[in-house]
Amino acid sequence: MTEVKLFSGTNSNELAEKIAKHYGKKLGDLTISKFSDGEMSPSFNESVRGCTVFLIQSTNPTADNLLELCLMIDAAKRASAYKVCTVIPYYGYARQDRKDRPRVSIAAKLIANMLTSAGADRIMTCDLHAGQIQGFFDIPLDHLNGSAIFVPYLERLNLENLIFAAPDVGGVARARSYAKHFEVEMVVCDKHRKRANEVASMQVIGDVEGKDVILIDDLVDTAGTLCKAAQIIMDKGATSVRAIATHGVLSGKAYENIENSVLKELVITDTIPLKHTSSKIRVLSVADLFAKAIHAVTGNTSISALFI
Repeated sequence: MTEVKLFSGTNSNELAEKIAKHYGKKLGDLTISKFSDGEMSPSFNESVRGCTVFLIQSTNPTADNLLELCLMIDAAKRASAYKVCTVIPYYGYARQDRKDRPRVSIAAKLIANMLTSAGADRIMTCDLHAGQIQGFFDIPLDHLNGSAIFVPYLERLNLENLIFAAPDVGGVARARSYAKHFEVEMVVCDKHRKRANEVASMQVIGDVEGKDVILIDDLVDTAGTLCKAAQIIMDKGATSVRAIATHGVLSGKAYENIENSVLKELVITDTIPLKHTSSKIRVLSVADLFAKAIHAVTGNTSISALFI
């Protein structure tokens, strides 16, 4: 078995430290130098020759962190690493996974090509916006599921009248998997957008009266959809509304929207560093989940035990 070394990009250092601690190793020594114009130059301050290297970096904000990750991959390959595995807790540009209108980019596929061309031998990520993005890669991809983090938390809440809700039609499969696990019903919030990050209209399909509703999503950006869905659900007679989203992008007026909403709480993970604190936001860590997945990959064992 080759030696395993873990390194962190600039954006995910705190999470990477936790992953390394759970894995049982210290993070490797890596320097990201910058020229005055912002040009990045990563360099490994220790040998990685013949090693299986794990590079940990969420790509949010997307542009700089994605390029930094590609440069780290290239540096590791040129330093004769045996394998370069990229751990991308949050995979940026995943929302652009198809041509939903004329003359647009399929950015998720482009990013897959970039990572592969840079020299990545394996990708490890969590809760892609759409499962089919796995098919954009011709290299192994480990797609971890945030349910392993959220289900134990929800079980501890012990809600009597639990029901799950999808904030849009695209999230039905995700919400249904939770509903199936807890053996409860689910509802759907059908929304219509005029443009990105702006919901024109929304309606709830299903009965939520007297229920403790859990909205399930893969990410929360401006929180506009979640907060509007929560308000409509409460207007329909629900007892409480909570939201779960793996990736807390939380841009624009997200924090303000959440604080002023009827949401009891928003539960996210630390795949993206939290910019501000909020009384309504609870952060759970994915560090142990990724550490176990890295152990499975390096030990050539199955990762299916990590799924609920």
